[in-house]
This record gives sequence, structure tokens and C-alpha cells, in this order.
Amino acid sequence: MRKTIGMIGFLIILLPALMFADAISVRAGYFIPRANSELWALEFEQMDFTKTKFQNTTLGFVYERFVTREISVCIGIEAYNQNKIGTYRGYVGYDFRPDGYFAFTDDYEGEFLINHSFNVSITPIQMSLKFTPLGRRAGLIPYVGGGLSLYIWNVRMLGDLIDFTDIWGYDFITGWVYKEIYEGDLLVYQIKLVDARDETKLSLGYQVFAGIMIPFAKRVAFEAEFKINFGKGTLESFQDFDRFDLSGYQISLGINYWF
Repeated sequence: MRKTIGMIGFLIILLPALMFADAISVRAGYFIPRANSELWALEFEQMDFTKTKFQNTTLGFVYERFVTREISVCIGIEAYNQNKIGTYRGYVGYDFRPDGYFAFTDDYEGEFLINHSFNVSITPIQMSLKFTPLGRRAGLIPYVGGGLSLYIWNVRMLGDLIDFTDIWGYDFITGWVYKEIYEGDLLVYQIKLVDARDETKLSLGYQVFAGIMIPFAKRVAFEAEFKINFGKGTLESFQDFDRFDLSGYQISLGINYWF
């Protein structure tokens, strides 16, 4: 819903630009994050997340201005958002109040599963050059292009976090946890609540694409496109991680109408 509302708001802002557009495209797509950075990798390593769970649909809109018969300038926006709740692999939780909640290896029966949500939202605003070598009067209209991207993005983690730096010892005889660790104790880790977020961040990147348009009515064509997005953003709330990967692969289908 937030993705749809944001898209509608952006289109309202750009509505006056319709008078300068020679063509417009409305698209539905599917985004596959590359997910090649440390925060992504840690989530896939520790949680039961997989990369496929973060693939999701997109909505897109493109304004196009013709420069020559074969070349046009495009300004577009496409919105991706995915939120998943995951469970830690290999650990279960115990309540040892007043000391807190602790993570034990799942060799032992736990009182609860340890979960948190991971939300990623990426909205690129893109300016591109589009090249249609056969022009727009052919029965099939192939095209290629690329350009700059301004990424508006958000990352949020909410829920339980195992702090593997906060190590305690579990005494099998007393059945309690202690900050002092003695020989024979089982090492356990404190569970803390986390609400870490980087919101409305801006980063620059670029994209390249190729596609084909198939006219089916006067001035109207069906279009299919494959795009590769490249970009990384600097994290602030998630310290000690490298830049967050915003890149991914996108397949889009849509309708192109030229005036």
C-alpha cells in the first residue's frame, strides 16, 4: 500500500510534465535484488530468509521525449518494497528474567523462537537515453538504453536481535545464567529488542536496459523490458557494515502510448 501511495503522489507532482511528453509508459515489473553486501549476507546467514523471498513486484511510469527519430530522453520511476519476518537458524529463546532473554543453541528445547522483520524499500528515479534503431514504424521495435538513477531507499530491522558480543554462561546445576563464565557452562547470548532504520536515504547509481515494443493499435504498443540497476547506499543506523547493495535485475511488461 505504501508503495502504491508513493507512486500516486509522485505522478501527481509530475502531472504537468505530460504536456511536454511525446510518449508515456505504464508498467508492472518483477525486481530481483542482487543483495551483494554485508547486511544482506548476514541476514541470509543467520535468519531463515532466502534471496527469493525478497523478490517482488514493482510499479512503474515513464515519460518519454523524442529527440530524433531514433533517440529519446526518458524520465521514470519504479517502486519496490518487501518486508519479511524471519527466524534465527540454530537458536531458540529462553526467559531468564530479571536477567533478560537469552539465545540457546537449538540442541535444547526452547520457550520461543527468535524473530525479527527485515524491510527493504527502493524507489529509483531514472533519467535515460533510449535508442530505437528502427524508429517507431516497424512491426517490431527493439530498443536499448541506459542512464543515471537517483535511489530513494529505506532499510529497517524490527524485533529480536541476538547480541553475539554479549556472552553469558548457563549453569546446568543451578539452571540459571551468569555473566561470569565458568568451566562447564554453556555459552548463551542475550536477546535484545532492535528497531534500527535508515529512512528516506538518497544515493546515485545507474541502469542499462533492453526491450522490445510490439504495436497493436495506432500509437499504442505492448512493451517488454529487461533492466539491470546498479547502486549502493551508505548505512548509518547499521554501523560497521559496508555500503548497502541497491542493485538488482528487473523484468517489466507494460503499455507505451505516443501522442
